[in-house]
Formats: sequence, structure tokens, C-alpha cells
Amino acid sequence: MRLIIVSGLSGSGKSVALHLLEDVGFYCIDNVPAALLDSVISQIAATGDPFYENLAVGVDVRSRAADLESLPELIRRFRDLGIRCEIVFLHASEDSLLKRYAESRRPHPLSARGMSLREAIARERELLGPVMAAAELIIDTSQTSVYQLRDAVRGRVGLRTEPGLSILIESFGYKHGIPLDADFVFDLRCLPNPYWEISLRPLTGRDPQVIAYLDAQPAVQEMYRDILGFLQRWIPRYADFNRNYLTVALGCTGGQHRSVYMADKLATELAREQQQVLIRHTELRGIDRPPEGAGAASPG
Repeated sequence: MRLIIVSGLSGSGKSVALHLLEDVGFYCIDNVPAALLDSVISQIAATGDPFYENLAVGVDVRSRAADLESLPELIRRFRDLGIRCEIVFLHASEDSLLKRYAESRRPHPLSARGMSLREAIARERELLGPVMAAAELIIDTSQTSVYQLRDAVRGRVGLRTEPGLSILIESFGYKHGIPLDADFVFDLRCLPNPYWEISLRPLTGRDPQVIAYLDAQPAVQEMYRDILGFLQRWIPRYADFNRNYLTVALGCTGGQHRSVYMADKLATELAREQQQVLIRHTELRGIDRPPEGAGAASPG
């Protein structure tokens, strides 16, 4: 039995994630009080019914604080029973959440306690802190559309049919902020920048001219070898630790040339050794997908 607990901040896209999981074959239950989670899952597991082989449960801030704090220990107990259990946590910046609530005009779950919207969001982050700390996959939806979120959940969660480490290699631009869901962040801004070559400026790190330019830069190749060696050394440790997800973020100034080139190059090489490698180019609005031409890579 596989159990996905979907949690996160109100307005971050939990319902979208659950609906996607339902679409790909999960039996989904939303808004289960954390206090009842043990009873509900134990009874379902005891049936042995293959209908519940893939189960997703939504848990949010409407549960009691003490019950949310005990969730990590409950997860460990589920795993001891042989249940493949993981937490997927969605969050977003305060500005993004404020904008979404202004557009939807829906009340925040904590607003009934006499809090302002900003206070409710801050309190929710505090209450869900233990859940986020225990999450194996954290998805930042601040700049993500509904369609991009569905693609992310489908590729990293919904289509994984076998246990193992799902690796996401993500490019981004520092001028837009560091991805909050990254496990490793590598800064490429010290490398030669194709932006200053006028003919290369409108292109991206996926265009042959930019690839040829960066292939010829010794510093770029040295950085590539160093990062690849680091990942090849430490990825097996994460797999041995029974981690399900690992996100590696590579950043340059604008997220258009160097980071895109490096993400593609690393993902293609890692896909020769790992079965589940995806690429996301944040500033190119790319969805999660396997490296091009890498037959070993699979989102599932």
C-alpha cells in the first residue's frame, strides 16, 4: 500500500494536487483530522483491498496543533507496518497567498479566530511547521500555475510506480529568487555569461550556439565535473537513507543560459545511472520532464 499525505498552506494548491492524484488512480480523502488518521489508515490497510493500493489523504491546519506535531511519529509507525508513506507539502510566499485570497474572496481557515489574513497565514506556517519539516517533497507554488502544479505532481508523485529516489534538476534565475524547495543549490554566476555576447543574448542554454559557447569554456567544464562528482558521491547516500525525492537547483543571474545548460548536461549524465531523473527550467516555464535522449530516465 502506498500512502501520500498532502498538506500545506491554505491557498497553495492542495486541492489541485489531490485532484491530480485522483485522476491518475489514487483513492483520495480530503481534510482528514490528524487525530483520526491512525484509525482511518489502519482500518483501510487491514482490509487488504487492492482498491486502496494507492491512497492520498489531505491534512491541513484545521487539525489540532498537538495532532499535527505527532504526525511525523505516526508516519514512522505506518512505515514500520510496511506502508509506503510520504508527505508532500505545498507552500507559497505571503504575497502570492494574499493575492490568491483577494481574487477568490474566500476566508482563511483561521480567520474565524479573529486574526487578520496576514496573521492567519503566519500562524498557519507555525502550526504546520512540524508537518513541513517531516515532508519528503516540498513544492513552492508561488510562481506556479494550476497546469504547472498538476504537471509537477503528476511527474514527481503520481507516476512513480516503484520505490526509489526521484531526482529533479532545476534551473533558476537569482534575480527571481532561490527556489525554496531545493535540497542543494549551486551558484553558477561566476561562470562566463553568454548574455554579454550580443548574438547569444536572446537564446537559451538549450540552443546549439549557446551550448557550443559554454562547451568551450574551461571554467564551465570544471564546474560541471565538480558538481557531477559531488552528486554522484552523495546521491547513493540519500537513496540509502530511504529518501523519495531530491531537488538540485542550479542558478545563474537570469536563469536563461548557464543554469539551463548545466541542468540539461547534469540531468543527461545522471540519467545514465539513476532511473528517475526530471528537469525543470523555472524561468523558461518548463514542466518536469526526463532529459532529452536519455532512455534510462523515467518519471515513473
